[in-house]
Amino acid sequence: MTKYVLVCFLLVSCGSKPVAEPVAKAPAGPVAEPAGDGSILRLEGFPVPAGAKIEKIAGGFEFIEGPVWFKDTGKLWFSDVAGNVVREWSPDGAIVEILRPGGYDGADAPEGVRLGPNGMAIDRDGNVLIAQHGNRRIARRNKSGVITTLVDRFEGKRLNSPNDMVFHSSGALYFTDPPYGLPKRDEDPKKELPYNGIYRLVGGRLTLLNKEMSRPNGIAFSPDERWLYVANSDAARKVWMKFSVGEDGTIGPGRVFADVTSNTEEGLPDGMKVDAKGNVWATGPGGVWIFDADGKHLGTIKPNEAPANCAFADDGGTLWMTARTSLYRIKLK
Repeated sequence: MTKYVLVCFLLVSCGSKPVAEPVAKAPAGPVAEPAGDGSILRLEGFPVPAGAKIEKIAGGFEFIEGPVWFKDTGKLWFSDVAGNVVREWSPDGAIVEILRPGGYDGADAPEGVRLGPNGMAIDRDGNVLIAQHGNRRIARRNKSGVITTLVDRFEGKRLNSPNDMVFHSSGALYFTDPPYGLPKRDEDPKKELPYNGIYRLVGGRLTLLNKEMSRPNGIAFSPDERWLYVANSDAARKVWMKFSVGEDGTIGPGRVFADVTSNTEEGLPDGMKVDAKGNVWATGPGGVWIFDADGKHLGTIKPNEAPANCAFADDGGTLWMTARTSLYRIKLK
């Protein structure tokens, strides 16, 4: 009897499995929540109201950029860098072509090079300024549709391919000039300037403000115009820079405002806008990143395609996003 009990005890002991100790899991980080045609990552201080939805308004384009909103008509213009065309969206949903060719008038476009229009802005007289990659200039289109060259050279040398621009309240135009419109970029034999600059144009005079950034792109002022933000669209250094603005319009040495180099989502720091509170709405990896004036990340709007640029409309009540092949928007009020 004793042997039988001992054998049973051994069998039971050998066949039993050890009880695993509970493993403490690291707390999960913030998760993007579904929001219509995309998702939203909400962090502390996020300025988008609860329940806001991302809407896909139109699609089927090649690579769209440079949205600009007309307050008097409610219409939105946007460029297609790869399609070489500028289009207009109307509140009734109609989309028409405004300018084709929009950024390159030649016929020898290299395969895969985006030579079309990019950033746009409206001047005090209602003319539309268009950064044209292939033509390597900023063009001005007046209300009658006549196109003229605003600027295409610095100290006698051709610009690289103007990308994005913003007006100062003084009327001065600030713009960036990376080499994206040149087939071989910095190594292209047609590149006449040895740097990729940030410029200021006023009264017909063009001034080089900075030549230290590898890929200056999106550009925007703080509400008080004391600071200038510039995106660096470089996969090796995905940053937004912040420059102090002097009374004479020049800018001081830049400092890193935000750095997302470690983020592996699709997209690079690109177009941006700044709201009345000083929050920076910057397209970057995976969506539109929103930062407060100190560079704190407040959250990200993530449409189903990575956005390259954005624009406010309806007095800040709507954010439009140009994202690869489609046009998106989200109501903010």
